[in-house]
Amino acid sequence: MIAGELRRFLRDHSALRVSRSMRDTAYRVLQAKEKLTAETGREPDMETIAKTLDIPRQEVVFALEAICDPVSLYEPVYSDAGESACVMDQIGDPRNTDEHWLEQIALEEAMRRLTAREKRILSLRFYDGHTQMEVAKEVGISQAQVSRLEKNAIRQIKKNISA
Repeated sequence: MIAGELRRFLRDHSALRVSRSMRDTAYRVLQAKEKLTAETGREPDMETIAKTLDIPRQEVVFALEAICDPVSLYEPVYSDAGESACVMDQIGDPRNTDEHWLEQIALEEAMRRLTAREKRILSLRFYDGHTQMEVAKEVGISQAQVSRLEKNAIRQIKKNISA
């Protein structure tokens, strides 16, 4: 009885809440998997389990994932002579680093300091991919003025970022 109460407490106070119907589906999937393994002598794939239970394959996958214990991002997955790699090392995103965020914030702050005209010229040039001639026609100034304004705006951004 005590073990049951402990399981109930852990289930009800877990960080992740899995619905009872999802857990029931997961247990049916596990039973079908055991039965098919015993019958065929090999582990069945998700499609076979789904056909056996007459449920969508996606539901089989979700059910099995729902009953897996969560893993800490700092859980070691490999260790060799004091060197260890954790889950976080395996899923890191080189484009989404703290440095990238700081550079993005600095760039946005520097862009806010530009005039509306400079912002429009840089937007047309670098976001929309227009040539200086196309920008000049759209803004109503000469190509030389676009070049000068663009150069000054970029210089100002660099100055604001490094300041």
